[in-house]
Amino acid sequence: MLSTKIKEATKKAHQELEAKVVRKLKAIRSDQDYADLLKYFYAYFSALEKEMLPFITADVLPDYASRRNSGFLKRDIEELGGDINNLPPVTVPEISNEIAALGALYVMEGSIMGGPHIVQMLQKGGINKGISFFSGYGETTGKMWGTFTEVLNRSAESEEEELVAITAANETFSNFSEVFGAYKMV
Repeated sequence: MLSTKIKEATKKAHQELEAKVVRKLKAIRSDQDYADLLKYFYAYFSALEKEMLPFITADVLPDYASRRNSGFLKRDIEELGGDINNLPPVTVPEISNEIAALGALYVMEGSIMGGPHIVQMLQKGGINKGISFFSGYGETTGKMWGTFTEVLNRSAESEEEELVAITAANETFSNFSEVFGAYKMV
């Protein structure tokens, strides 16, 4: 299954990104710190969504419009008293077809699975608002992930297409990790 192949092939890039994000989360001391961190998520996810837009349609993923997106990040930032001005520069993978878009979306949708742990970390640090993005789909998170992976697993019809999805996922992880490499708390 393609979802399993992507998971194995992106393990290193995923772990590197996760380590950076966890360090940043542990350094949060205020709503402003958290809002500043979310700007990096927003900048990257909104740019990636624009790159994927022509390829992820309701025909490809029927519930795409109801999935978590950068709009949740924007609302969280604003709830924390921040805004989306002065966003950091980001580089996203070039997405030129549906298979690559699904590979990139694997990373975005997969980030939901760790969301409850992030919410717990934030709450331990006294952050109790601006958590809609990391709250994911609540009780339906597993179902939503299952729906996505079914679509992903049906999408590639050859090893070449699988490689396209894997490459896009790896680039998505790596480019997102580079964003956090430049991040400094203000």
